[in-house]
Amino acid sequence: MSRLIATVFGVGYLRPAPGTWGSLAALPLFYGLHLLGGIVATLIGVIAVGVVGYWATKQMTQGSDNHDPSEIVIDEVLGQWIALLPVSYGAVFAGADILALWPGWVVGFAAFRLFDIWKPWLVGRADRRNDAVGVMLDDAFAGVFAAIVVFIAAALYHIPLIMAAQ
Repeated sequence: MSRLIATVFGVGYLRPAPGTWGSLAALPLFYGLHLLGGIVATLIGVIAVGVVGYWATKQMTQGSDNHDPSEIVIDEVLGQWIALLPVSYGAVFAGADILALWPGWVVGFAAFRLFDIWKPWLVGRADRRNDAVGVMLDDAFAGVFAAIVVFIAAALYHIPLIMAAQ
């Protein structure tokens, strides 16, 4: 069970770039969660994936020298979902279909992958922990940074629209 969860039902074995495949797999799952219960369901999903992902990662890496095997992509799901939280909130706030906010999906995906690969500041520090917490935490931080980018991009896009409406 831990292998299925950690690899997101085998997505982590796809090559090349299993992290990108894991991030892509996160998108329809997030969409489904949002449809089930909006921002509340996505927040609960983030917490659940964080807890279950940590457990699965710890199980899969226990006794191994490799603390972060490339096939573990549940951490990408966590980070990608965090990056998309502003999109879920925006859709609920505006009463819009979440797919209508497609630019937020694109920005969230791209920003998360950038921060996950680049590993600036807290992302890199978490990654250097070399344990299951670090595996999950670096992607959580990358997701937070990406969510901030999504929020700023949405604000910059909407400011001229608000100003024009006045």
